[in-house]
Amino acid sequence: MYGTALAIARRLALAFGLVLAVLAVNFTLIHAAPGDPAQVIAGEMGGADEAAMTAIRKAYGLDRPLPVQFVTYIGKSLQGDLGTSYAYNRPVSGLILDRLWPTVLLVATSLSMAIVLGTLLGVWASRRPDSVGSGAVTIFSLVGYSMPAFWTGILLVILFGKVWPIMPIAGMRDVRMMGAGAWTNALDVAHHLVLPALTLGIIYLAQYSRLARTSMLEVLGSDYIRTARAKGLGEARVTFKHALRNALMPIVTIAGLQFGNLISGAVLVETVFSWPGLGTLALDAILGRDYPTLLGVLTWSALLVIVANLLTDLSYRWIDPRLRGR
Repeated sequence: MYGTALAIARRLALAFGLVLAVLAVNFTLIHAAPGDPAQVIAGEMGGADEAAMTAIRKAYGLDRPLPVQFVTYIGKSLQGDLGTSYAYNRPVSGLILDRLWPTVLLVATSLSMAIVLGTLLGVWASRRPDSVGSGAVTIFSLVGYSMPAFWTGILLVILFGKVWPIMPIAGMRDVRMMGAGAWTNALDVAHHLVLPALTLGIIYLAQYSRLARTSMLEVLGSDYIRTARAKGLGEARVTFKHALRNALMPIVTIAGLQFGNLISGAVLVETVFSWPGLGTLALDAILGRDYPTLLGVLTWSALLVIVANLLTDLSYRWIDPRLRGR
């Protein structure tokens, strides 16, 4: 227990340093881009003279030297203040908290679906590696992994929006359900979630099925599996209790490493399906040169990836007891 707590504390300290590095890199790269955000703000106001431009720069702190802006931004960020959005004229923290839950819901649903279904398909294919079903899983993996998320999303929009209109293709809620009960709202959100989650998860589902199949084939050929079978244990117990637990290590590793890819893929999926998450907020911030909002989205995305990696480390200790003291 002490070793696990020490390992978690050490990783939290490293995560804090990583957050500072992310803040520094994002701030430098975004402010190195050409253009003046004050002109964007003035353009939304219908244009402004030089005096108004000076007032805008002073109001948003854009008249200060870049190093001073950086130090101020780091200090406020560590206190939870990510600044004020140029486009929405609202605190960035509030904007992100409004959009964070839809993105976390989308990413968590997609990843859970991909891991569970992909692993089950891989386990099923590994038990009969030369069968037609195993070959079908392999073909599905190759096809699914080769399809870009935005292309899959557009096809699903066409299919369920025009050809077979049984699923919602935009938004997170139906306006006709406003004011309904909690259970009705939950079902409505789940209904809208199906297509975005399927679009984002199908690529990873295909990959996990292939990875689980390969990992299970290797584990099922191990000596301890042959010993378990020789003791008369049932095939289901051998497969799911003894083999699958050891085969999960590479799956968990890839899941932790790919969480960042899921966040970036959510930007495209949210745009295609008008899902009100961090992806659409980031796109609006890019188009409007809304520096504080974009920096806030990048910072929160980095935090989500760091938390996912920490959970991956904890999962290692649950899967393999030998790692609990490290």
